[in-house]
Amino acid sequence: MAKIILQMENITKEFPGVKALEDVNFEVEQGEIHALIGENGAGKSTLMKVLSGVHPAGTYTGNIIYNGEVCEFNNINDSEDKGIVIVHQELALIPELSIAENIFLGNEQSNKGIINWNETILKTNQLMKRVGLTKDPQELVKDIGVGHQQLVEIAKALSKEVKLLILDEPTAALNEEESENLLQLLLEFKKQGMTSILISHKLKELLKVSDSITVLRDGQTICSYHVEQDDVTEDMIIRDMVGRSLENFYPDRKDSIKDKIKFEIKNWSVFHPIDSNRQILHNVNVNVKEGEIVGIAGLMGAGRTELAMSVFGKSYGKSISGQLYKDGKEIQIKDVNDAITNGIAYVSEDRKEYGLILIDSVKQNLTLANLQGISKNNVLNEHIEVREAEKLKESMNVKTPSIEQLASNLSGGNQQKVVLGKWMFTAPEVLILDEPTRGIDVGAKTEIYKIINELAESGRSIIMISSELPELLGMCDRIYTLAEGVITGEHLKENTNQEVLMRDMTHVEEF
Repeated sequence: MAKIILQMENITKEFPGVKALEDVNFEVEQGEIHALIGENGAGKSTLMKVLSGVHPAGTYTGNIIYNGEVCEFNNINDSEDKGIVIVHQELALIPELSIAENIFLGNEQSNKGIINWNETILKTNQLMKRVGLTKDPQELVKDIGVGHQQLVEIAKALSKEVKLLILDEPTAALNEEESENLLQLLLEFKKQGMTSILISHKLKELLKVSDSITVLRDGQTICSYHVEQDDVTEDMIIRDMVGRSLENFYPDRKDSIKDKIKFEIKNWSVFHPIDSNRQILHNVNVNVKEGEIVGIAGLMGAGRTELAMSVFGKSYGKSISGQLYKDGKEIQIKDVNDAITNGIAYVSEDRKEYGLILIDSVKQNLTLANLQGISKNNVLNEHIEVREAEKLKESMNVKTPSIEQLASNLSGGNQQKVVLGKWMFTAPEVLILDEPTRGIDVGAKTEIYKIINELAESGRSIIMISSELPELLGMCDRIYTLAEGVITGEHLKENTNQEVLMRDMTHVEEF
């Protein structure tokens, strides 16, 4: 019989007005990969924060038994001393420091108080190789992108004497190849005897590598499975997660596409904001019709986000050239205000960094992009703000007890609805969505898909960027493929598949 390395018994954790966990029980066997699954707000991250000491002993009730010993962790150092290391969904890196400095921050390779940089760089290279990160260890973290930053976080965890590794959404920002490398790495760790707890919304990944699965719903333990023994399927997991079956994952949409091209990007070229000799985008041509959803598919580093941000008021890049047309007329967009004035909105891939002010209320976030709409004579009218915020909350189906709730207290799916609502308050004609369902659960994804379909049916033109090819095929009318800053293909949804898209995403002609 396998040894139980971790038992969490009757864990209850409350926040003001919210019971996040209620009598949760959770067991992990030594040397296994144990998946923890649930919708956003189910309590997964909270449970792991209790285990790792982020929520210290005394702030919850119940027992943590690790290696047969009842443990009380007052901070994250206490849990790390026992070999429990967590990689959080929210990255905890310092952008202005290098990869090497971040990996060994607080665990410096030093002798008599003096850092040994040769040893630091050597060990950093070894750790980066283990996680499949091919970068210069002295490159600044701010210059390497979200996906690579996630790998730095994992390398940082591996630099410690880890026995129980907790990964909270580790592949959310990774492309398919990088995700596969990480999953293979976890399987290698398993061979070496390491125990892992894996939180992810990507059910195929979990079924591929996990030995056991525990499902949480509304802060309670619903069930636990042994994957092979119980012949677990995605449908079983989804049913337990949301309490119902999801018959139509990608909802049907009425044919709303007009012949008229609403928005067009022509010969768009962009150079790196720091390295002026490095061209990021090469003569990109993309168009979207009224009522159409157009997808942009590409691997990490292809230039998808750079395209979106450079179009949206030149928020990224230097030496930008090319033309933008709306309704057949060329428009000049020098900054974000120009973009908004011209009816263009951009929902960024990192909602917490760029989409929301987490310490502000739902109300303030919903109205932030159009303060003129709630002002009179340049004075903000609080009555109008409340009225408009309530309307947006209702139309976006934001689940919150009050519009005065802090954005930080919402689940990921509801945060994303607030970001969408914020931009809908600007009455956009063209909406650019960058990874609109990144890091949210299957139930919330379906709700976001319905909102996107409704926007297209109302005549909005939508450009949708996603790392998930099934999502693009399920939602988009046409899909462009982008590789190394070059448009390599344009496909009608009904005439393509994942294999064709992947071929074009990995193939670049000389330019």
